[in-house]
Amino acid sequence: MKKIFVLVLLFSVVIFSPLQAQEKKDDEPAVKLQEVVVTATRDKQEIRKAPANVTVITAEEISKTGATNVPQLLEFVEGAQIRSYSGNPAQSMIDLRGFGGDNPYGKTLILLDGRRLNRPDMSPASLMQIPLNNIESIEIIRGASSVLYGDAAIGGVINIITKRGKGAPKINAALTAGSYSFHDEKIGVSGSTGKLSYAVNGANQFSWGYRDRSKFSFTGAGFNFGYDASPYLGLSLDGSLSKTAFEMPGGLTKAQIEANPRQIQPGHINDDATEDYQNLHGKINSVLGNFGRLDTDLYYGGKIIKSNYDSYWPPNQYNSYDVRTFGVTPKYILEAPIVRFANKITLGVDYYHETLTLDKYADKERTTKTHLVDFEKNTLGFYIRDEFNVLPSLILAGGYRTERAEFKGKSTTLSPFSIDFDSTKKHQAQAWEGSLTYLFSEKSKIYAKYASVYRYPFLDEQASFYSSGPLNSFNINIEKEKGRSYELGTTVYPLDNFKVGLTFYRVDMEDEISADPVTWELKNLDKTRHVGTEFTINYILKDYFNFNGNLTYQKAVFDEGVNNGKEVPIVPHWMANANLEIYLPYNISLNPRLRYVDKAFLANDYDNNAEKLQDYLRCDFYIYWRPEVKGNKIVVFAGVENLTDENYATYGIDLAGWGDNLYYPADGLIIKGGVSVTF
Repeated sequence: MKKIFVLVLLFSVVIFSPLQAQEKKDDEPAVKLQEVVVTATRDKQEIRKAPANVTVITAEEISKTGATNVPQLLEFVEGAQIRSYSGNPAQSMIDLRGFGGDNPYGKTLILLDGRRLNRPDMSPASLMQIPLNNIESIEIIRGASSVLYGDAAIGGVINIITKRGKGAPKINAALTAGSYSFHDEKIGVSGSTGKLSYAVNGANQFSWGYRDRSKFSFTGAGFNFGYDASPYLGLSLDGSLSKTAFEMPGGLTKAQIEANPRQIQPGHINDDATEDYQNLHGKINSVLGNFGRLDTDLYYGGKIIKSNYDSYWPPNQYNSYDVRTFGVTPKYILEAPIVRFANKITLGVDYYHETLTLDKYADKERTTKTHLVDFEKNTLGFYIRDEFNVLPSLILAGGYRTERAEFKGKSTTLSPFSIDFDSTKKHQAQAWEGSLTYLFSEKSKIYAKYASVYRYPFLDEQASFYSSGPLNSFNINIEKEKGRSYELGTTVYPLDNFKVGLTFYRVDMEDEISADPVTWELKNLDKTRHVGTEFTINYILKDYFNFNGNLTYQKAVFDEGVNNGKEVPIVPHWMANANLEIYLPYNISLNPRLRYVDKAFLANDYDNNAEKLQDYLRCDFYIYWRPEVKGNKIVVFAGVENLTDENYATYGIDLAGWGDNLYYPADGLIIKGGVSVTF
């Protein structure tokens, strides 16, 4: 209750301060909150015209934080829950809108410049693929987006947009250092000359980690080249390379955490992994005059992953993955009035070809191969979406997608006792959506939206290939998950410098894939219901402070089966964030941040009879100095994360019948500081 009181008090102070601010003199004007252009509808659009709750993190906002990776940026976004098995960002997974369970990342779509980053197997997309200084903005679109994006776009879509240079050449260099030998170096150059734009960035990061054997390293580089051939034709090419290596210290019992939360799980001294990523994206923008626009995107993505789990079950899992993605996504956009009413129609095709090769070995040196898996996934989807202005301030939108996916899998186990497979499964999916958005005052809106959603099985749900014997099989009867989403939201600007947002949602899912509690065979078993409320405020008082805060309530329950009425694991009811930047003389600012996460049932606790994952309140504090010397922008900062050294975990698992429950401790107190220069 003390934790909740602190958050409510902080929210209350800022909510009522705008009323007091009106007593200021007219010669002290308030700063206006800027309206942002986003790509929530797969085309540039004012954020208030999008029938969704959207958050945008800009490059300028990124530079004002002490964040060194994408998970740290997303942690303070409303409705977002970040979990990690080791505390390092490489194993971070994101859960939007409380889908919970062990694979919430199957319900959130991660994009890089529009390309899907989600892995086809049951593993989260790496949020470490892109150097932070190569990011122009991150758009978080909450809610159903299956019509526009297809598979996995249920809880929301996160689109990471890379930088494109403009103007005179600019060089940015930054250095950050902190606890546990952490260091982060970044450098980038961007600009444009004539019709050509360019941006090239690189980053290097290392930490020994808070826990024993939680070492982490990252090296990456990115580029973007654009060429405006004419007013009717634009070309661009961007890409990135990265390599991540990390250790996995495992989970601890409560007794072990009390003794030493930094220790490794006994027997986990050899668990680690390396991940190599390559991304390439080409884009052709064609303006067809009065006949609209045609945009064509070409994508390539490669992932080479080596994981060593000699302490896991089945034992001695030394796996090498090679995942390749090829995509072509043309879309046609026509903005032309019908009679006198504005209308915008979008037609698109999404084609993706993905392959996964898995080689399993009996030893870490990879000399004795035990298992070979080859998978191919092909998806072809067609979508149409129309926005029609019934009135200048009233937008009626609707859309439809039809999509086909084909899975081809072959498993060869080098054992006389195994059961191999060579099979194919086809899925057909459809999605609908309809929305009504009313625009009022200068920047406010209210909207209502209904949409159907779906998710294809992961490759290792469609087939079981991590074991041998009868469990190694192609699950031909597994079908896609599907559901319905209902949403009502509003964004209101009582003042130019004060924004309030409120969203209500409900998502009903069926045919969710889960293990049969008796046979442990994967089946389409459960129906679940997810309801929630998202509240956010942003208030800027010129020369004094900038406040961002959000509060989320969510609840997910099973709607049928043996766990009917029980709550879905790993879904906290309440989450709240408060971020206050206080401006002081001499370009100095203070930045306290609070994050509260409520209790939640442990993973695997489907009958809700185990102890809960404990709630926590984490406080971070930063101080910044931002002088400008001869036109060169300088940022110097120092900060403390988890100021009170709160002992908490973002993930825990119920192991009733197997042993004590396990928890995965998050970082304790962390000190960091750094400097960046732009010239």
